[in-house]
Amino acid sequence: MGIINFEGKTALITGAVGAIGKKVAMDMSELGAQVFITDLNQEAIDAVASDVSTKGKACSGLAADVTKEEQVIAVVDAAKAFLGGKIDILVNVAGVAGDGNNIENITEKEWDFIFAVNCKGSFFFVKHVVPLMKENNYGKILNYSSKSGKTGSALMVPYSAAKGAIIAFTQGLAFELAKNNINVNCICPGITDNSGVWTKVSADYIKNMNVSREEIVKTFTSKVPLGRLANLSDVSNLTCYLCSDASEYMTGQAVNVTGGREMH
Repeated sequence: MGIINFEGKTALITGAVGAIGKKVAMDMSELGAQVFITDLNQEAIDAVASDVSTKGKACSGLAADVTKEEQVIAVVDAAKAFLGGKIDILVNVAGVAGDGNNIENITEKEWDFIFAVNCKGSFFFVKHVVPLMKENNYGKILNYSSKSGKTGSALMVPYSAAKGAIIAFTQGLAFELAKNNINVNCICPGITDNSGVWTKVSADYIKNMNVSREEIVKTFTSKVPLGRLANLSDVSNLTCYLCSDASEYMTGQAVNVTGGREMH
């Protein structure tokens, strides 16, 4: 990662209390960025910010529900103040997978909630960060889709649909914002070990299929050409690359990090 340098850059990261979001915040800070984070719980945010600050530059954060526009505005305003009046990088990690139900058992409330967190939350942050990026004629936006956004997953239909929408959202933004020197890409991770989504999803599969965790891991890794689950560094490394100037000729891309399981 020697070509990646975030010195002088500022970043706002959502979903930063989760394992992936925290790893991204830590890595970006260590690579020189000043980072502001958000998630649902202020106490947890403060703990992550403290950890990030010990590894890199001073970090701060503010709790918010990403589905509430007024709370998103408050986060963006706080981030702008903490980061010296600019936000160079926006990473939309915040997301939920749902309860792993068959389609006939999914409620309207669950469907709406999954779309609200994954799609509306990303929309709100982009909407309110983009004006700052336009002022500086510079920006890197990275949205989080999923392998399931490319090829839908059984028992995860609302999640698959929402993550597919994120890909189209990213592509539309890339066309719209290119003239402002703003790159917009998204990342499509496969199953990532030690992440909140995999912990939740694997528990659902264990329950619904009545098998052990070891059997579930074996089943899923058997479909991966590289023969293992993704780890947090796999996902964070690609995130940092796509948010850096090393990827300045990339926009509108949905990049897989799936060990070869997804190849389109």
